[in-house]
Formats: sequence, structure tokens, C-alpha cells
Amino acid sequence: MKVIFLFIAGIHVFYGCNSKNDSPATKNELSSAEVQIKSALLAAPLEKRDSCTVYGYSADKQLILLRKGTNELICLADDPDSPDFSVACYYKELEPFMQRGRELRKKGVKDQELFDEREKEVKAGTLQMPKQPATLYVYSAKEQDFDPKTGDVKNGYLRYVIYIPYATAASTGLPEKPSADGMPWIMNPGTYRAHIMINP
Repeated sequence: MKVIFLFIAGIHVFYGCNSKNDSPATKNELSSAEVQIKSALLAAPLEKRDSCTVYGYSADKQLILLRKGTNELICLADDPDSPDFSVACYYKELEPFMQRGRELRKKGVKDQELFDEREKEVKAGTLQMPKQPATLYVYSAKEQDFDPKTGDVKNGYLRYVIYIPYATAASTGLPEKPSADGMPWIMNPGTYRAHIMINP
């Protein structure tokens, strides 16, 4: 599953050579804070966008707080060093889970090793998961469809993830694979990161 943590993964940056001031923006060009906020909020429900907390990237590409919000959603701007465009917003009680993923990836931990490490910490009680369903929204597009100078996105795609730790197909009535377009299904059932996938 491609979720909010894909857009946080560290990837080598490809640098192009073009010295013209009017040249098109490139994906690895860091957007202004204003544009980062604008594009990050595309993942949030419309009625919540004016009060979300937003994190984005500093000039040295460190994740920083760009705007302190007042509602329950935290949004993350697009990572300029990752391929394509991806932003996300998630329920604030998912922040320990998301933050720990960022920390582990920064250390080079990934894939099954990352899954296992967080599971160990959840079972030990040192990493807290929400006690109720918690939603993640992911909005993505191809690199060529995102303008880092304006924050405009074409052909964007919004999908939904609802975390329900340790839920199963039996406990929710959901299938483990969708049998029709847009059908909700449960991924990683029975684990700390069990979640409902909705791909419209």
C-alpha cells in the first residue's frame, strides 16, 4: 500500500541543469512555505482546510512546522526529494505512529524491518496507536502534473485509509481484497496497523 509515509521516504535527488530564470519548475525544487501549505491542504476535507496543522520543509529540507492549526488534522507537504507528488492529512492521534516511521526511515530502516520494529514498540507500550478509528487522506499525482512554484495540481487522486488496530475481516465484515472498484477492504488485518483501504 502506498500510504502517507511514502511521501516522507528519503530518495536520491536528481539535479537538472538549466540556468534560465523562466525555465519550468522541477519536482526537486523546494516550494515556498505558502505553496507547501496550499498543496498539503489538498488532501484535507474542504471544510477542515482552514484550521489544519501543516508540516513542510525548510531550505535544508528538514521537516518543520509551517502552520499551527486548531482542528484534529495534521497535514504533510510534498517531499521535494521523493518521486511524483504526494501529500497527506491524518488524525492527530496517528502522529506518534507517523513520526516514528519518519525517524526509522531516516536511520535507513524500511519495509518489513520497519513494520516489525514499530510492532515491537506497540506491543511494549512505547508507541501508542489510536484507540478508535483514525483516518488518513492521501492526495497524489504524477510529477509532471504538479507545479512547485504555484502548488497547482492536475489529475490528482485522493484515497482514504482508516486505521483500526488489530481489526480483522471477521471483526469488520470487510474483505481482505476488493472485488469491485471503490470497495472498502481491510489491509494488514490482525496487526497493530490494520486499516481499511478505500480507493475510489
